[in-house]
Amino acid sequence: MNSSYQPSVSVIICAKDEYENLENYLISILNQDYPNFEVIVVNDQSVDNSKILLENLVKRFNNLVLVNIDDNVNHSIGKKFALTIGIKTAKHEHLLLSDADCFVTSKHWISSMVHNFKLSDIVLGYGNYQKQPGFLNMMIRFDSYIVALQYLSFSLKSLTYMGVGRNLAYKKSLFFNNKGFANHLHIPSGDDDLFISEVAIGKVVSIEISKNSHTFSKAEKDWGKWIVQKKRHFSTSPLYKKNIKFLLALFPLSQFVFFCSLTLLILFNANIIYWLPIIIIKLFMSYLVNYILMKRLNCFDLIIFQPFLEIFHLCFHGLLFVFSSNQTPKRWST
Repeated sequence: MNSSYQPSVSVIICAKDEYENLENYLISILNQDYPNFEVIVVNDQSVDNSKILLENLVKRFNNLVLVNIDDNVNHSIGKKFALTIGIKTAKHEHLLLSDADCFVTSKHWISSMVHNFKLSDIVLGYGNYQKQPGFLNMMIRFDSYIVALQYLSFSLKSLTYMGVGRNLAYKKSLFFNNKGFANHLHIPSGDDDLFISEVAIGKVVSIEISKNSHTFSKAEKDWGKWIVQKKRHFSTSPLYKKNIKFLLALFPLSQFVFFCSLTLLILFNANIIYWLPIIIIKLFMSYLVNYILMKRLNCFDLIIFQPFLEIFHLCFHGLLFVFSSNQTPKRWST
């Protein structure tokens, strides 16, 4: 634990048909080593056995609060309604958000995140993915790493534009003083980027990447499902502020120009003394920068494949963005 500051905390998790994940992962949240916290699970009209499971867990854990959204309640697509219900139910000022498919490996997750509230209104955490065999798993974890580098580093420069709902904390009063998700309630996603971008203005934002603060999720094993997930993320990016969109576009654009220029040099049979030093310098700088960062963000096994993953990530996400930026998700998704 990084500090003796331990405010009372409400952990909020929204779940829709998440029986298996709740059964496997919720215990890691309920068993946190923290003096005063409640865990609120909002069961959003699940049709599996989530309700029965949660009712049984309530009998075992005094700090678990179950909120069921009735089947006859008609609300907008997405989890904003469920999250709002959870926040209204919370009895503590300090909120810590995660998802039903997340688990933590440390009993000090809560303390590692919320000690930042001593000086801050918002705490941005890191949501990692569990390492498993296969190229898709590597790609998902590398993508998560790149996304984290962007939103965390931007926040350090007072350009906070998002957090991740898998590991995010802010004050209850901040939510209601800004009328919650009212400005983008019609959009299924945006609870962790559009909202944070709005409320971070003029507020103190902390980032927390210590090992104990990480959450973990099982990565998708199907390319199609992961693409759907990425499309949902892209659906809100056109609504980002202009300066943020420009800066976010600058990074892949610079990569694209670099790789195209290098390819042209090689294709036009330029002397090796012109392009080989460029490759060597690029590799050296990439490994130098990513060595420490990948260790801190618990994905160091990707360091060897980093150059290849960088190229594939650029091409794949470029195509995905072009074909999905104007699409709207049709279903509840985390």
